Amino acid sequence: MTAIGQLGLGTARSLTIQLSCGPIAALRAGPDGAAAVLLVPGYTGSKEDFGPIIDPIADAGFQVTAIDLPGQYESPGPADPAAYTTDSLGACVREIAGGLGPIVHLLGHSFGGLVARSAVIGDPSCFADLVLMGSGPAAIEGLRRLRLDQLAPVFAELGAPAIYAAMQALEIATPGYAAPPAALAEFLEHRFLTSSPAMLHGMADALRAEPDRIAALRASGIGCLVMHGAQDVSWPPAVQAEMARRLGAQYVVIDDAAHSPAIESADRTATALLRFWRSNHPARR
Repeated sequence: MTAIGQLGLGTARSLTIQLSCGPIAALRAGPDGAAAVLLVPGYTGSKEDFGPIIDPIADAGFQVTAIDLPGQYESPGPADPAAYTTDSLGACVREIAGGLGPIVHLLGHSFGGLVARSAVIGDPSCFADLVLMGSGPAAIEGLRRLRLDQLAPVFAELGAPAIYAAMQALEIATPGYAAPPAALAEFLEHRFLTSSPAMLHGMADALRAEPDRIAALRASGIGCLVMHGAQDVSWPPAVQAEMARRLGAQYVVIDDAAHSPAIESADRTATALLRFWRSNHPARR
């Protein structure tokens, strides 16, 4: 499936979840009362990044909720960049989980994985298990870390349009870059410019400062799945494989995907997720 799948949300309906930290924009599909799946997006992402896998998971009998974290796209957020730590955002995720039911399968993509693991460490009893998709054990590394370092002065001095232009220039200069279809490019720009500048600054700082918390996550006793695309460049595949080993987690590589398996290989990603959730809870067939 191509990236245009972000614009096709199937049966998912839009809703707003009222939290103590403010309103959260969400998409939801699947039967009421079913075991809940909560999907947390990465930095500069949104609930739409899970669009291609929402219906397959809902069709398997789960109720799926995908969110915008505070400050992302359609969720307003604090005006202080310091409010966007993984622990602060993790507390919001726990509050959402508390309203979804007694069984919540949690998935975090990229930076959302760091947020999701904080939510689990803070109170493991809120969750049945955790999927870390294209995420890592600590602060982001490699090319994406370098880009955040390069953009730090822009965050401090310029507005969102300048930040987006700088990020696009770096993307276009990357070997192998392929421009998205026009409709998707328009959505991605609109999403970025709609998001909170404080969020963009604060989450970037959090991505560069996150400590290694794998020992604390393993001590929580929560079963984990580590999955990533074979061509992921955010955290190197070897780093994610080692994280899975340290966690004693299940481990899946999606061969025909890079950093966003839910978009780039929706069918294989949904199949791997359902296998994991059913292996932990065999009654859900």
